[in-house]
Amino acid sequence: MKVSTEWLADYVSLENVAAEDLAEKITRAGIEIDEIENRNKGISNVVVGYVKSKEKHPDADKLNICIVDAGQEEELQIVCGAKNVDAGQKVPVALVGAKLPGGLEIKKAKLRGALSQGMICSAKELGMNDKLLPKEQQEGILVLPESTQIGTPIGQVLGLNDEVLEFDLTPNRSDCLSMLGAAYEVGAILGRDVKLPEPEKELVEVADAAAEHISVRISSPEHCSHYAARYITGVHIGPSPLWMQNRLMAAGVRPINNIVDITNYVMLEYGQPLHAFDADQLTNGAIDVRLAQEGETMVTLDGQERKLEPHMLLITDGVKPVALAGVMGGLNSEVTDSTVNILLESAKFDGGIVRKTSRQLGLRSEASLRFEKEVDPGAVIPALNRAAALIARYAAGTVHKGIVESNPASAEDKVIVLSFDKLNRFLGTELSMLEVKTIFNRLHFSCADTAQGILEVKVPTRRGDITSDVDLIEEIARLYGYDNIPTTAIEGPTTPGAYTKPQSLRRGVRKLFTHGGWQEVISYSFTHPDLTALFPALTEGSHAIKLAMPMSEERSVLRTSIIPQLLDVAAYNANRKQYDLAMFEMGNVFYSREEQLTDQPKELPVLSLLLCGSRGQKQWNQTPEKVDFFDLKGALETVFEYLGLQDSISYVANKPQGYHPGRSASVYLTHEGGEPLLIGTLGQVHPELQQERGLGDVYTAEILLQPLYDYANQEIRYRELPRFPASERDIAVVVDDSVEAGAMLAVIREAAGELLQSVQVFDVFTGSKLGEGKKSVAISTVYRHHERTLTDEEVSSAHAAVVSQLEQTFHAELRK
Repeated sequence: MKVSTEWLADYVSLENVAAEDLAEKITRAGIEIDEIENRNKGISNVVVGYVKSKEKHPDADKLNICIVDAGQEEELQIVCGAKNVDAGQKVPVALVGAKLPGGLEIKKAKLRGALSQGMICSAKELGMNDKLLPKEQQEGILVLPESTQIGTPIGQVLGLNDEVLEFDLTPNRSDCLSMLGAAYEVGAILGRDVKLPEPEKELVEVADAAAEHISVRISSPEHCSHYAARYITGVHIGPSPLWMQNRLMAAGVRPINNIVDITNYVMLEYGQPLHAFDADQLTNGAIDVRLAQEGETMVTLDGQERKLEPHMLLITDGVKPVALAGVMGGLNSEVTDSTVNILLESAKFDGGIVRKTSRQLGLRSEASLRFEKEVDPGAVIPALNRAAALIARYAAGTVHKGIVESNPASAEDKVIVLSFDKLNRFLGTELSMLEVKTIFNRLHFSCADTAQGILEVKVPTRRGDITSDVDLIEEIARLYGYDNIPTTAIEGPTTPGAYTKPQSLRRGVRKLFTHGGWQEVISYSFTHPDLTALFPALTEGSHAIKLAMPMSEERSVLRTSIIPQLLDVAAYNANRKQYDLAMFEMGNVFYSREEQLTDQPKELPVLSLLLCGSRGQKQWNQTPEKVDFFDLKGALETVFEYLGLQDSISYVANKPQGYHPGRSASVYLTHEGGEPLLIGTLGQVHPELQQERGLGDVYTAEILLQPLYDYANQEIRYRELPRFPASERDIAVVVDDSVEAGAMLAVIREAAGELLQSVQVFDVFTGSKLGEGKKSVAISTVYRHHERTLTDEEVSSAHAAVVSQLEQTFHAELRK
């Protein structure tokens, strides 16, 4: 909201208060001032002049020689090239020595041999935003009204001696979306009286009743709680007074004509949007407020045909729509130069329905902005009377007697009970009852004592944000001054800040990968519906969640896996000759078990990895090797070891959808002997999908993070270095090709018992000598006791138990 200090001074005295000081006080009271705009962009010595004559320059076709009376001792000769300059005009004249925006200084000059003693200025040359000028004033020099006094400083005429405060309002302070609301706020801050307009005293009505010419009906009362209208005849359409145009432009509104300008002026003044209809274009002068019908259309003031939905509120004349309630008027009832009779509307529309209509149609207006935040129900009639009085004065309109209205429920002030002790306890102050009442009086809130220490405060309808006693306490605090509230030492136990366990683990895992040379990516949470079916293992049996208002079909559902996005990133890089990639992303996936949402969707944090290309760069003495399944598995094992879960994780060969059927596995976590829990998948992407994306062999993994948060154990246990030697034994056994090495290692650990320090596979061999469907697995075992040296018999006994268990479990044969 842009608030002109010159306009604001009509309602509250700003004497001896500089704009900068006022902005500081308002900001400290809770409303931030974003900017202070000085409308004078650096002009001086520019006055109103009268063009007495205009003649063509003898040596230039596009120049004119003008004789101008600028209120100086002598008439001035000025050479002007504007197409619209003419004799008999009042115009801005920059005298010799004048300064204009941009540092331009006016001097005497000769243009094609003709003396020029100044400059006739356009609005842009005066530093004004010409886009806010009436259309006829946007080209050429600025032509002023005939009544403008010659020699008057132009800043005084155009309202340039003004400073505009831009209020950055929070949603609850919609009362300050009006000049009167700003005046109440400033008056309360400065402790000064507020002078309000008195339209009832200014308004003169004729005996002919408005109800004889117009009628009002509300067919949808739940969406329009009050509709009022006045009937005004004999209006003369023309420009509005210059002072009104200046104030509208200061507020960022372009003047159009006297009727439209008055409705905009009153909207800015009262915060109550108004609309003027050409009454002769309404069928029988009727107004009916109803919801739109299926398939109904209308053309709005911007010339666009709008397809209406049944939830949109319309103003109709009983036959056709004439306005979108609270958003924009219709072209078929627009006030034009030929308009004579008008129906002036003031209403209280439901903010929710206005907001929904405005968003769906992409129509954002000053009116909809105010209705969305709920206008003051007590301003409907005063604003209507104020506009009618101004139309009578500046458009020669005849106001017919009475207001025609529907649902004329009186707007009542809220009464809130406030405990004086609670107020001081909440604020930590010792305010007296007199101080509290004084602040409420500055806010124009009447209050009375109902009991000892209890106040009954009446809150005006303009302050819809105040609904309870704590809101009143906040008003006291901000006007008393936050800086004046005493500081209080913190009491009770304090807790040092720290990361939560999930936060700490995420940061640790992220550091683990980035230090290991992996690149973190952040992709869209929105994706194409087809991609949600590619990797469903972790959200199997669920449904993707559709967005209500997607930005495009490509981003119309929430992702159920991050892997498709990583594949998109890999394809993007491959198209740019970047084939060696190690990427990870930690983010959320979304799903629901319901086809039609009735409950909040589920949200799962996951870790997704992608590997492709080679392990290293090509060197003169070595050829880089391609990454494989075990590089990816090794990266996961590093994570599980970091989280202290290495002994709880198992890998089971599997065929999850989207993966290569022979190079993929599921990851399970078993905690304290419980049932194995599926926490992820890993493997090579299915060859068909790789080919579709234009990629080589790509390996991906996706792991649920919540189980890791729940069971991670990063407790570090220290032990002394071993003092006794270890005994190493190797074994090579022939087993069926289907036997997993992991299962063999698990059997060895169980059979060897406490003496086994470590075990690992160091070779796998297949060949015709072993027989069809057979493989040789070479395993290295290390035995050690931490308190003594093992004897050869102890090691041999443990190793024999290992061999025996392998033979029994897997029908393994020792390879000799």
